[in-house]
Amino acid sequence: MSEISVIEVKNSEQLKQFVRFPMDLYKNNPYYVPAFINDEIKIWSPKENPALQYSEAKQFLAYKNSKVVGRIALMINHKEERELGIRKVRFGWIDFIDDEKVSQALIGKAVEYAKEKNIGKIEGPMGFTNLDKAGMLTLGFDKLATMIGIYNHAYYPQHLEKLGLTKEKEWVEFEIMFPDSLPEKIYKFNELISQKYHLKVLRFKSKEEILQYVDAMFDLLDETYKHLSTYTPISDEQRKTYKEKYFPLIDKDFIVCIADENNNLVSFAITMPSYSKALQKSKGKLLPFGWWHFLQAGKKNDRANFYLIGIHPDYQRRGVTSIIFKEIWDIFNKKGVKYLETNPELEENKSIQLLWQDYNPVNHKRRRTYALEIK
Repeated sequence: MSEISVIEVKNSEQLKQFVRFPMDLYKNNPYYVPAFINDEIKIWSPKENPALQYSEAKQFLAYKNSKVVGRIALMINHKEERELGIRKVRFGWIDFIDDEKVSQALIGKAVEYAKEKNIGKIEGPMGFTNLDKAGMLTLGFDKLATMIGIYNHAYYPQHLEKLGLTKEKEWVEFEIMFPDSLPEKIYKFNELISQKYHLKVLRFKSKEEILQYVDAMFDLLDETYKHLSTYTPISDEQRKTYKEKYFPLIDKDFIVCIADENNNLVSFAITMPSYSKALQKSKGKLLPFGWWHFLQAGKKNDRANFYLIGIHPDYQRRGVTSIIFKEIWDIFNKKGVKYLETNPELEENKSIQLLWQDYNPVNHKRRRTYALEIK
């Protein structure tokens, strides 16, 4: 009978194995979308990931018969502990074959690490911060994954529940088929709201023009989500990293920004063409030909993903979401986009879900984090 061994990642070769394991595990799966290999490697470099300035992290590989059969990363966010008083071991990047001994060994390592640190709780899957990917898929195993969602086999949550982990947080995702036209009342309502609150939609001639509003977008994110108990403000280092990492992928035509009469940003929404199939074709690499698949996905695509939205609290529940949706519809109508997939939204975050309520959203995916109290 083969024993399972769990080894800490200590060198670059092991890190490559850690990053590539899910690509091997899901090699023939039509729904899995790989991440960029180089980006995944950079996550574990203090020079590249600002979260490592206030976090500690370890990665582990599980072996059976000298073959990698699982992985897990363990993290402690000390900023979260200082600012919110939340003390827990986060676990993420968890993948494993359908062998309960493997999942048990991986979770066992998380429990062992928490005990070493005198911490009484583990939770995951999640990243370093609340802007990272989070949640294990519990519905939608037969749906194409997105760049901002974690994909996993249906047996993953079954394994964790057998090990005594229970639901901590739940996210929902929706798919919307865009109508061919919008009712005239929506145009009239948007005009009324715009006049009442002196709002205007910003138009950008180039991507560079958006740069002057990027910091305001981060400020709006803080304002929008600060009421959530687990939200921590975005640091300057994180802002810089996200600008460098994601700004090159943004298409100016897929961004909606709304400002007041003084040109202050009061709301924004970022959508992007779906790059899921491009990532599948590129196999996690931009070179030598991955860039071509991304270029084509940006030019011609009937599917888009909703990534971020920020609405200043003073303008929430005042009809601003209707303006946003109408602008998104105008964009998609010109681009030939028929389907929109939302980003994961906390189940209780009803204010964001109101954005879709009039357009027959289908809840096609669910995901959750699991937690275990350690005695």
